[in-house]
Amino acid sequence: MANLTNLNHPTESIPNLLSNIIPKHSPNPALALPTKPAAEATIKEQQPLKLQTSRRLALGGLVSVTLIANNGGGGASLAADNGFWIDGPLPNPTIDNKELANERTGTRSFLKKGIYVADIGVKGRIYRIKKSAFDLQAMEDLIGPDTLNYVRRYLRIKSSFLYYDFDKVISAAADDQKQPLTDLAVRLFNNFEQLEEAARKNSLPQTVSCYQDTSLLLKEVMETMA
Repeated sequence: MANLTNLNHPTESIPNLLSNIIPKHSPNPALALPTKPAAEATIKEQQPLKLQTSRRLALGGLVSVTLIANNGGGGASLAADNGFWIDGPLPNPTIDNKELANERTGTRSFLKKGIYVADIGVKGRIYRIKKSAFDLQAMEDLIGPDTLNYVRRYLRIKSSFLYYDFDKVISAAADDQKQPLTDLAVRLFNNFEQLEEAARKNSLPQTVSCYQDTSLLLKEVMETMA
């Protein structure tokens, strides 16, 4: 009869069953809520830190405002003096060493118009020469029957930077280094004109043949500028 009673009222056995499965734990003192005095003490300790942080932020903002106020209209002046600020149209780059130009035309066919060559100093130009030579060495993977137009465009951009940077580096070089650098640059730019002409004619065999000489000259440039 007792068994039938348990079946009719199954909920009577659930508390006993749960008590056997879930052990009773004593309350964890670490998880206990802080008492009111302890909470008030914690708040009082955090208040100086918040005030200190707020004072630092306010002081930083005051310094920024002071600097801007003292500068007045000097922001534009500082920008104009850094060599990268340009008022008006982009200047057309020029060269001092006329030997770099083609003797017949007085210029170079690969030069791209409307390009801005920033004056980043001699060391910066040497680095840019090496970077441009390195980029043109990677152009070999671009040469293909359907990509010669892109080869020509990429060549014109990189070779234009090389042309104007070589001119400034030669002007700043020692007297015994000027002629070797000039000879290397002339050989490189003569090759660039041949390569640009081959790509313009959409001649893949001629482009590949010219680029083989280009690759050797680019390696010599990187070794010279190292």
